[in-house]
Amino acid sequence: MPTLDRQDNVFVLDLGDGENRFHPDWLASVKAALDEVRAAEGPRALVTAATGKFYSNGLDLDWLLAHADQHHDYVVSVHDLLARMLSLPLVTVAALQGHTFAAGAMFSLAHDVRVMRADRGYWCLPEADINIPFTPGMSALIQGRLAPRTAHEAMVTARRYGGHDALTAGIVDRTVAEAAVRSTAIEFAAAQVGKAGDTLGTIKTRMYAPVLAALRDKDIPLG
Repeated sequence: MPTLDRQDNVFVLDLGDGENRFHPDWLASVKAALDEVRAAEGPRALVTAATGKFYSNGLDLDWLLAHADQHHDYVVSVHDLLARMLSLPLVTVAALQGHTFAAGAMFSLAHDVRVMRADRGYWCLPEADINIPFTPGMSALIQGRLAPRTAHEAMVTARRYGGHDALTAGIVDRTVAEAAVRSTAIEFAAAQVGKAGDTLGTIKTRMYAPVLAALRDKDIPLG
């Protein structure tokens, strides 16, 4: 399960050491951590990271298949997580040490900055291959955070981007060796802690108003 730590003014949220899929309990834990970071006072920033082969593989499809009657509420909960991260009133950095797929990739896009391992691991939106359409909110997030050509390629072709390709496409902001992913993310976040506060929250909320509106719309087509 996710754990929240603090290194001086940088909160570090470790998403876990498995596939870090969005099980309802995992979602609740991450949201509680984001609420704690939001409620903290003074200079601060947030880094999310993980341990092992995966950053996040996205939706928990096994749970979803077993709880089909909760499909709508589950997607609403996922949208809520993405909206919370996108609108946090502080600088957020995703440290992508491993595979970052589907809703996990969307979660990374809800951060301000992404640092990715250069040599191994993929960033991918596989929905076209696994026959799961993007919701309007997910589409809005992806298109709001990526250049149009990159968003089109990522969404339509389900391309798997390695670190260097992801950097060239503008999906991530920096690539480093595996051992330096987390420390680089923390170093960047530490330089931005003074920006936390209502002004940054307002900037983000206004900048991404259409995306946030789409993510918070509970009238979601599920097909």
